[in-house]
Amino acid sequence: MGFYDKHILPRLLNTAMSAKPISYQRRKVVPRAQGRVLEIGFGAGHNLPYYDPHKVERIWALEPSVEMRNRSAARRAASPIALQFIDLPSEAIPLDAESADTVLVTYTLCTIPDVMAALGEMRRVMKVTGQMIFCEHGEAPDEGVKRWQHRITPVWKKIGGGCHVNRPIPRLIENAGFKLTDMQTMYLPGTPRFAGYNYWGGATKA
Repeated sequence: MGFYDKHILPRLLNTAMSAKPISYQRRKVVPRAQGRVLEIGFGAGHNLPYYDPHKVERIWALEPSVEMRNRSAARRAASPIALQFIDLPSEAIPLDAESADTVLVTYTLCTIPDVMAALGEMRRVMKVTGQMIFCEHGEAPDEGVKRWQHRITPVWKKIGGGCHVNRPIPRLIENAGFKLTDMQTMYLPGTPRFAGYNYWGGATKA
């Protein structure tokens, strides 16, 4: 891991993930989590303040970056929910099949190298009666914006921790064996259009 990835990128991501439009989106989806929760891409713990402690039994926090886990210390200290870190990548989740009542993934599917393998693992560990809750940015519906997304992604992912701004989030989720139960979309205010098209909602096993 180079100097940029170890020292600069975690600070940039922590700042970006604290932006008001993104925080507002987190408030919409995180309170839906219940039971035993697997959070993919825990990062610096930006979702923690929005969990309902009366509904959530425990959180498995998957976050391979030590630097990002360290930045979550204050939020973890303020949360009453039991939390256990998983430091393996999401393509290899070390949980038994049907362990999680909820799989929560926010602003993470864009960065996972093998996103289909990761979604397959999420489906494996989620209970038949469980739910996936997602809030992601990705491919825009407007052709002009979409063209810019395809142009920018090769450079953007190098400076943004692997972030692909052009991933077709709903199609990826459905192709991995999930069924969308609800979904909303919009361009987030105050963000560049090429990186600001947001999808959020829920899914069950198909």
